[in-house]
Amino acid sequence: MRRHDATLLRMAVVFVWLATAVASLWEFDGQSMELLARAGVTDRRVASILIAAGAGADVLVGIAMALWPRRCVYLIALILMLTMTAVATVLDPALWLHPLGPLTKNVPIAAALWILMGRTA
Repeated sequence: MRRHDATLLRMAVVFVWLATAVASLWEFDGQSMELLARAGVTDRRVASILIAAGAGADVLVGIAMALWPRRCVYLIALILMLTMTAVATVLDPALWLHPLGPLTKNVPIAAALWILMGRTA
């Protein structure tokens, strides 16, 4: 893979992370809260903390990948993505069948992170 291609791949993954954070906050009282309510998280304060923490983690990982493209950053991103995917699967397994792929998109993202990890020190 050429350096330019790796940079393009990295920036695409950074975009997904930052866009996910924005979408989570934008939909704070909509889809974000509904997902947790369907999972039985009915305390609004707890749900708000979980949403804000998830969005904050997405922002931090996205910025870290943009500014410090290192193997350890990609590994952290991969672990975070796998953890969030597992949690979302437990909360609402039907998300795997959603036509826009909120969870299925994580398969190519995992592959992209794996490729990027192999290209950095």
